[in-house]
Amino acid sequence: MATAFRSSSSSTILPILLVAAVSLTAAGATVTHLHFFWHDLVTAPNPTAVTVTQPVDPSSGFGATVVIDDAMTEGPEPSSTPVGRAQGFYVVVSRNASDSSLLMAMNLALTSPEYNGSTISIMGRNPVLNHEREIPVVGGTGHFRQGRGYALLKTYSFNATTGNAVVEYDVYVTH
Repeated sequence: MATAFRSSSSSTILPILLVAAVSLTAAGATVTHLHFFWHDLVTAPNPTAVTVTQPVDPSSGFGATVVIDDAMTEGPEPSSTPVGRAQGFYVVVSRNASDSSLLMAMNLALTSPEYNGSTISIMGRNPVLNHEREIPVVGGTGHFRQGRGYALLKTYSFNATTGNAVVEYDVYVTH
């Protein structure tokens, strides 16, 4: 709705647009919680994480870019029931090794019977030295179309010699 008022200092009429702030919840929106383990294999007979850009500063890893096609499983063991693949990349974005943060952009491509063919897209900062991290869910497809939410990450295991990691994910998606 537009209205106008007369300025006290002049005879100019100024239009004002009145906007009502409304919080809407789509009818039938649901929140889905997914729990799984992400297996990042940097060194293995068949690595699932490949460095495509070497770091500018080897002491911090700054600038290293890694492309991934990592397994997601129900449990922390690699032989656990598969639920999908994490496909995307991460980049070391912190110049200081004590900060050790990544920018992660991934599609969580789900293969479990209930969500087969659906994806959840996440993108955000992952300060890997923190006990628990949060990354935003920025979208999704299929069952999770127009998904929004967040993923909570906790490192389950990390081998400093090989670089291999297992990370526990709790993903909450409103769709």
